[in-house]
Amino acid sequence: MEKDLESIIVLDFGSQTTQLICRRVRELNVYCEIFPYDKFPKEKKFIIGVILSGGPFSVNDTDAFKSDLSFIRGKYPLLGICYGAQYLVYMSGGKVEKSGIREYGRAILTSVKKMDPLMKNISNCSQVWMSHGDTIVSLPKYFIPIANTEDVKYAAYRIEGEKTWGVQFHPEVSHTEDGMRLLDNFLTICNARRNWTSKNFIDSTIDQLRMNLGNDKVISAVSGGVDSSVCAVLLNKAIGKNLICIFVDNGLLRKGEFLKVLKDYESFGLNVYGVDAQNFFYKKLAGVKEPEKKRKIIGGGFIDIFEQEARKIKGIQWLAQGTIYPDVIESLSIRGVIIKSHHNVGGLPNKMNFKLIEPLRLLFKDEVRRIGYELGMKKCFIERHPFPGPGLGVRIIGEITPERVHTLQEADDIFISGLREWNLYNKFWQAGVVLLPVKSIGVMGDERTYEDTIVLRVVTSVDAMTADWARLPYDFLAKMSNEIINKVKKVNRVVYDISSKPPSTIEWE
Repeated sequence: MEKDLESIIVLDFGSQTTQLICRRVRELNVYCEIFPYDKFPKEKKFIIGVILSGGPFSVNDTDAFKSDLSFIRGKYPLLGICYGAQYLVYMSGGKVEKSGIREYGRAILTSVKKMDPLMKNISNCSQVWMSHGDTIVSLPKYFIPIANTEDVKYAAYRIEGEKTWGVQFHPEVSHTEDGMRLLDNFLTICNARRNWTSKNFIDSTIDQLRMNLGNDKVISAVSGGVDSSVCAVLLNKAIGKNLICIFVDNGLLRKGEFLKVLKDYESFGLNVYGVDAQNFFYKKLAGVKEPEKKRKIIGGGFIDIFEQEARKIKGIQWLAQGTIYPDVIESLSIRGVIIKSHHNVGGLPNKMNFKLIEPLRLLFKDEVRRIGYELGMKKCFIERHPFPGPGLGVRIIGEITPERVHTLQEADDIFISGLREWNLYNKFWQAGVVLLPVKSIGVMGDERTYEDTIVLRVVTSVDAMTADWARLPYDFLAKMSNEIINKVKKVNRVVYDISSKPPSTIEWE
């Protein structure tokens, strides 16, 4: 945790919306950080408040997540959400039991005590979102109800003599109409200065980088994606030419992307080296069809090329990575369970004996984009859709060959350009094209054809954890199909993927 930031701490009891709580607090210009429920940070100087998240268990379960909160209660303003609210009641001698009616979905707040500081300007009859099988049936002494719903007697409460509150609904989700106002009220209770802004982050980070790095040289792999690019531009502001960037063309980028991105990087003033490694990757991938094996070859090949290029540059002491906060959170252990291992250029720091610098490790993706805007980066660069690390390698089903890559690049270029021309690109989370190892009968002119099938894929999402297929205009889809079939050789059929995540994934491999 950064020592000079006032901070709200979220103790994570396993809720699917814990990250969302953190993001909402940051949207209100207060820094917020997540820790496992039983690992309250040792550095406490700048903590101004604590939030207890929801969770998947009942507080009555023997394996429920439980923690000693005696060193928090009464010492910091405290807000329990869902499981967090029930846990405070349970630990104080109140009763939490299975609800006769599963309390899930929309509910309407009533009997709101508007004089309570947490409920200031919260409307009677406002909608909230419930998601729990248990409910509070009796409150301990000194617990005072401050709101209810038709089915939930104690939708919200406060503890007399403490700055402690609990709500059984989820203020962090968009379905709760006054949710942001409630969180804003809690931050006012915490006397938050609200100084978590893009400009403050940039200024303090640049100062910190200059102090930590001095005249040391830093090497960074850049991909053309938002995270690595913003990381590089921020470092460049701090140390200038002592940052050396390497951009590897693995032959699996979009059409013309290598030269275009290099030109963009140069316009940012970056000291960047482009490496054409297409043939290296094509040889490694020859004959390989299994998805996971392709991914490992592409990832391992990148490390080999990066290491080879890094050794040509003398005096490198640091490796920069575009790690962002979700990467850090997903690597945290909750009762020994790690959601996913840290996946940014895995293995490079130890193998190459560099010290690691991660300037964006405190930021969510939307915050990274705001930093990019503040740094003066081009809008089209910042708003680029996510692109898979293995590139088009996971959008070519079956064997990867230069010819199949060319086919996919041409179709992808037509589709992405079309989305931009129709002002559709920025309305969706991600778009791409997939090349199938499936041929079908077609007719062109008077000739019978037997050629490849292209899949168009566009999804809406907030964080890629779930996604829905985009409802594109029929006229647009018809135009794209016609253009791809007419302009891309060896393609005679175009289909549109209408699968959502779950059960499908965004990428096909």
